Amino acid sequence: MVASNHCNAVLIDLDGTMVDTAPDIAAAVTCMLADFGVAPLSFDRVTGFIGNGVPNLVRRSLEAAGIEKRVAIERALLVFEQHYANTNGRVGRVFPGVMDGLRELRKRGYRSACVTNKPHALAAPLLTNTGLAAYLDVLVAGDTIASMKPSPEPLWHACRLLDADPGRCALVGDSPVDVAAARAAGLPVFIVKYGYAGQGGADALHCDGLIDSFEALPAILAARGLMTHA
Repeated sequence: MVASNHCNAVLIDLDGTMVDTAPDIAAAVTCMLADFGVAPLSFDRVTGFIGNGVPNLVRRSLEAAGIEKRVAIERALLVFEQHYANTNGRVGRVFPGVMDGLRELRKRGYRSACVTNKPHALAAPLLTNTGLAAYLDVLVAGDTIASMKPSPEPLWHACRLLDADPGRCALVGDSPVDVAAARAAGLPVFIVKYGYAGQGGADALHCDGLIDSFEALPAILAARGLMTHA
């Protein structure tokens, strides 16, 4: 008899989990701040703002640059999005092992969804241009529904689109936002060691397992009883 918590779908974060997008994002933030006559922030500073959606990224960048009182967030968002449309996918790269891991997940019968806080207009072309879209069944972006991670709603929405029981799914991410969303949704969560975990790193996150490479993910899921019926 198959246990009820067996998994037939994997929900996967984008930035810091499948693609190293920090160089593209940092370049767009630098261009935005230059338009407002401000010197660039450090790369590590900007990377620490990734994961809670574009509005949060822009707001924290304005605050770090000390211009949040003279530049309206709405105006800054427009400027950032214009620049990011040009830098999106230009420098960033798919992390090693991701393609092979996704290929093996599909071979083993898993369905998969990208669940990201990045807006659809930026996430969709990035997935297409990197070739990742070919291995994903569903995209739930930051503006697909009214809420973003760490709300559980995007995860549940992805499960509905995949026609998968949340009790038979897992989330793979890289940040505290992913852990919080998975806990709220009642899903196990696995964290990649190489992503944008923030202060304390991946080891500080209370997840169900750490992953060195996506290539190990299918075996990790199977070892923990999170397997498909294929």
